[in-house]
Amino acid sequence: MLDLRQIRYFVAVAEAGNVGRAAEQLHISQSPLSRQIMQLEEQLGVALFERARQRVHLNAEGRAFLAEARALLANARRLEELGRNLASGAKGSLAIGYVEGAVHAGLVADMLRDFRRTRPEFHLQLRSHRTAAQFEGLRQRVLDLGFVYSPAPEGDPDVESVLVRREPLVLAMPQSDPLADIADILPGHLDGRVWITVVRQPGDDTNRAQFLAACVESGFTPDVAYETNDPLTSLGLVRAGLGLATVQQSLRSAAPSGIVFRNLPWFKRSVSIHLAWRRQDRRTVIENLKAQVRQG
Repeated sequence: MLDLRQIRYFVAVAEAGNVGRAAEQLHISQSPLSRQIMQLEEQLGVALFERARQRVHLNAEGRAFLAEARALLANARRLEELGRNLASGAKGSLAIGYVEGAVHAGLVADMLRDFRRTRPEFHLQLRSHRTAAQFEGLRQRVLDLGFVYSPAPEGDPDVESVLVRREPLVLAMPQSDPLADIADILPGHLDGRVWITVVRQPGDDTNRAQFLAACVESGFTPDVAYETNDPLTSLGLVRAGLGLATVQQSLRSAAPSGIVFRNLPWFKRSVSIHLAWRRQDRRTVIENLKAQVRQG
């Protein structure tokens, strides 16, 4: 394996044409410089200089070696600069997972806008995954950060998280619904009404079960007739007059026309978004992003 220091010494001597002058430029003694050049030639098995009195001249092999040596040193400088940029977070790549609620809340867009402004050369990959899949992706180092619905499991040795947004759920109804004329919706108004709920993955009724429990706790029983895998689809069904739905508050701005929203301050349910990361990931870019999201 070639020693970069010896390569630098060789280039300095070749460009100076004199060992003494090169030694002055390198701030070392002439004797160790000569010794390093000879060691390089011995390692390569070829003479690079023709020596005459106080001067040295590159031979044909030396001239060919000089061109490659300069290219190698230039690449080494670029690699060193890349390392510094990676350490500072100026360059590199990140894989970020997200759930749809983080997009609806504007968390993903806000983070990307601020991040791109300060790190234009950074490459970001966005991956839509369920919460459990994101935790596993972080453990396997497939993801670097994740926006998830649940906090990291208590006592998890690999992953930790912080709550970054909690939004109340609001009632969505078609404009033609009789409840649209009522400012303060009470539990009695909703008892027995047809509802649309979100089930985020096939075979998992956790979200539905939580919704039903919250309804019962609030004092009414819904008739769940439709299930969708995302809230925007639910709003489309609401607009068509097929039922009522609860969605996170930030979806008001993305909802299609023909839908009326009402606050339900007594409904004990909300959408929580957490930011998750690997415990041992101390990169500057990760710390900066965590601080940026929490401040936003």
